[in-house]
Amino acid sequence: MDAARYVGTLVAFALIVGLIWWKIVPPVRKMMRARQETIRQQIEESKRADERLAEAERKYAGAVAEAKTEAAVIRDQARADALRIVDEMKARAQQEVERIKQRGEEHLAQQHQQIIRELRAEIGQAAAELAGRIVREHLAQAGNRTATVDRFLDELDETSARTDEAVPAGAGEGAS
Repeated sequence: MDAARYVGTLVAFALIVGLIWWKIVPPVRKMMRARQETIRQQIEESKRADERLAEAERKYAGAVAEAKTEAAVIRDQARADALRIVDEMKARAQQEVERIKQRGEEHLAQQHQQIIRELRAEIGQAAAELAGRIVREHLAQAGNRTATVDRFLDELDETSARTDEAVPAGAGEGAS
């Protein structure tokens, strides 16, 4: 019996293996293939994601480098513009200083001329007043008045005597 039992066990085992092979293995294979396909797709997606990431990093690095370059250009332009503006402002300020200085000099010259005119007028008026006062004081004394009139008459006589000497004696009679 041992052999029959052994053959029976072997047939039962073969039937169980056949049943497993027929009913369980195909769905398990199908499930394994699906799982393998899913894993393969995930691996491909991961590779594509890595490629996209690498491309994005390259683009990012390029954009950063370009932005740095543009920033340097803009910074250099800003510095050049600032220097140009400073130079323009200095030139304008210098022109304004020169204009103000010239106007100040002109104003000082005008004030100088005005002060000179005013001083001449005041000095002339003061001199005339002083001369008038001196003459009045001098002529207020009777002796001085007489001496002044006598001196004036003497000077007139001298002037007429010089004129008579300068004109020849016969030239004056024939001309009248």
